[in-house]
Amino acid sequence: MTIRVDTAPVPPFTPSPVAWEFFAGGGLAGLGLDGFRIGLANDIDAMKAAAFRANHPAIPLYEADVWTLSAADLPGRPDLCWASSPCQDLSLAGARAGLGGVRSGAFWGFWRLILDLDAAGRAPPVVVIENVAGLLTSAGGADFAAVCAALVAAGYRVGALEMDAALWLPQSRPRLFIVAMRGVAGPTVPGPVAPFHSARLAAAHDRLPETLRRSWVWWSLAAPARRNLDLSAVLEPDAAVDWFDAGRTEALLALCAPLHRARLDRAAADGSRQVGAGYRRVRTEAGRKVQRLELRFDGLAGCLRTPAGGSSRQYVVVCDDGRIRARRLTGREAARLMGVDEAYGLPAGEGAALKLMGDAVAVPVVRALSDGLLRPALSVPT
Repeated sequence: MTIRVDTAPVPPFTPSPVAWEFFAGGGLAGLGLDGFRIGLANDIDAMKAAAFRANHPAIPLYEADVWTLSAADLPGRPDLCWASSPCQDLSLAGARAGLGGVRSGAFWGFWRLILDLDAAGRAPPVVVIENVAGLLTSAGGADFAAVCAALVAAGYRVGALEMDAALWLPQSRPRLFIVAMRGVAGPTVPGPVAPFHSARLAAAHDRLPETLRRSWVWWSLAAPARRNLDLSAVLEPDAAVDWFDAGRTEALLALCAPLHRARLDRAAADGSRQVGAGYRRVRTEAGRKVQRLELRFDGLAGCLRTPAGGSSRQYVVVCDDGRIRARRLTGREAARLMGVDEAYGLPAGEGAALKLMGDAVAVPVVRALSDGLLRPALSVPT
């Protein structure tokens, strides 16, 4: 396989720590890594690579399968390697093939590369692995234990945080961040502390073998102030978007189960403008699978996903003065829900824009992790 590497100009020297971004997508993790210089990035997806180049023209991009890369391909020594490896085989919405699946198994290609760097004396002191929280329970917890075991075997101390973008943005998006450090020390606490050490993270920790728990640390990260945005704040003006006609709206709302229909009726009866978000999901009822529209009117969008197949395209439902309207969430709105500013260039097609954002990591979450844990750790050698 030919590895495509951009011949972009090398950024000027800076004393800032250097981060390498793997499975970079459109580069949203890099946008959140305040105080770091992104030395290089990698992704295999052509559409995402094009978006990365358009938005980060000065960063060398290795458009290749991570399995084909070696330490010899990558110049320099990073302070941090970030890996947002594919999550489809770990997601609760998928078939849960786990790290043995073709897509999520790409993590092992990334880890092989880290070991190759280590053999060359260039492994990073900090590694961050971002994925869905389903990694905690896939294969009965064996996948999470396998990742921790690989990190510990290489001499890293390991901890994790479960962080929901809803603390910063109007999107419910819990994600797992496994943070491993070697030769540096980040702030810690003696045991799990809310909100980032969730009950399911604590349970996953307790399932680890004693040998791994001895190398475990509970990273300390301060919770943010209360978010000041709700879903309505990121939406386009009503006149600037395409709404469904009455027939299509009625057909969509007819998919609501009684609980969600009741939510909709309460919002419509309120009289004031109420903005909700919804997904179509397949549920089993009375022994058969049925498609349902599930709505929420709590100021949050549901977790953005890729739009494959159509059912994972998110809907916006607005009740205003007794009138109910519905439409699709736009790519630009999805970008705002990920904390991306208006200057960020999206792919021309809505499907591509939604895929780019649905596969990404929320920028303010990465920024909080960078400011509160990663940069402080790199300033404290052990």
